[in-house]
Amino acid sequence: MLKPDTEGTLTARQKALDINLDPSCYGTIVEIGAGQEVAGQFFRAGAAAGTVAKTMSAYDMEFSDQIYGKVGRYVSRDRLDQMLAHEYALLCSRLSESRGESSTFFTYAATVAAKSYDQDNFCHAHAGIRFQREANSDYSNIIIHARMHDGGSEKQAQALGILGVNMIHGAFRLNHSPREFIEHLLDDLSSERIEVDFIEFNGEAFPDVENRLMNLQLIRSWCTRAVVFDAKGHSQVPANILRKSPIMVIRGSFMPPTKVHADMFEAGRSAFGTLKSIDEKNIISLAEITMAELDKDTTTADADFLARVDLLNSQGHSVLISDYFRFFSLRHWLRNYTHEPLAITLSVLDFDHLFDPAYYQGLEGGILEAMGKLFPDNTHVFVYPTKIDGDLVTLNNVRVEPSQKFLLKYLVDNELLLDCAVKNEDNLHISAATTYQMIAKEQPGWEVNVDGDIAALIKQRKFFKATAP
Repeated sequence: MLKPDTEGTLTARQKALDINLDPSCYGTIVEIGAGQEVAGQFFRAGAAAGTVAKTMSAYDMEFSDQIYGKVGRYVSRDRLDQMLAHEYALLCSRLSESRGESSTFFTYAATVAAKSYDQDNFCHAHAGIRFQREANSDYSNIIIHARMHDGGSEKQAQALGILGVNMIHGAFRLNHSPREFIEHLLDDLSSERIEVDFIEFNGEAFPDVENRLMNLQLIRSWCTRAVVFDAKGHSQVPANILRKSPIMVIRGSFMPPTKVHADMFEAGRSAFGTLKSIDEKNIISLAEITMAELDKDTTTADADFLARVDLLNSQGHSVLISDYFRFFSLRHWLRNYTHEPLAITLSVLDFDHLFDPAYYQGLEGGILEAMGKLFPDNTHVFVYPTKIDGDLVTLNNVRVEPSQKFLLKYLVDNELLLDCAVKNEDNLHISAATTYQMIAKEQPGWEVNVDGDIAALIKQRKFFKATAP
């Protein structure tokens, strides 16, 4: 293998040459959209004749359909799967007899919507590699979804070329460690240029990989700022769930999800559904957990993360994991996927952050800039009551610092901050943090703080260090 640079990583050119000089790596590269940048990287590195059996780009839809079959969307996971299956089968059928004993075959495929001429389109790509870890072994797959942020198609194509090289090189050199594969996915790039918001490992090389943890690793490795899991616990491309929908987000620790969380979901969804032009059945509700809520110890964090996702899924909730500390940053991210109304439901206890100027240090306009970014376009914050020292505290009587009271009044008067009706006042004393401590310390009585099926699941799977019943 070639030596890395002084920072410990190979450049894209070095990675391409490393694969080209390996006589066992042999395959096809097919790219639809944004040019043939991945193939170009290997040709420009030199010695590509020993690596590339074929390159192709079927831009025309009729040509593409004739080769791969009909598909609903051309830039989609369905089209990518068709490309990988067709090209890999063709490669093996034509070359297995002559090269099968000495080669590890691969097919890299990508279908891309790059920056269109004179249009402001959603720029993204589905890309994947199907490969053999050893000669004559069953194939394995690595699938990603990426969003391109460069302003022009030429730069986007260049970034996709580097990303493709990183994928092919990583598939052969780092398949023993999916986490390490992810850590090198954006070598020579940054998430400011291209963001990988979904990844999936499957096949012979990855029998025990937990793909939910791999998607969490995307955030840890700065490949993206947010990942999404559907209500069945499957990692998803965010656009698949959020596209063109009204969205409600509830931020919390959810460790564990308590009766208060359940009340907030119901109250927030009901209040959001009363707004003009919103059909409640079309609302996508997300339970959001920020990275700040995850333990810095990876082993502990992974176990608690999976437990929370499983528990939230058991209640029918999709889950968003994000690295967005401030609410307006979350709103900005959601606007990548929908122009429909947005709602954030929070507890009145969160006012300690929402109206704390220190929370917005580094912003030139401070708290005023933050509120301007949070409420620019059809976004509302619903405030759920709590009890403090036995008294019911709602949006109507919550106290903030004197310097913030007129800002609060402005937001309430303009119906940007809206009150949520309390669902069950008897639940308002419940604390997720206290409940977690009771579970971990095997203190009796925590079960009354959560729904019965959640308590049963915590005991059954020994979540949060719980003892089995």
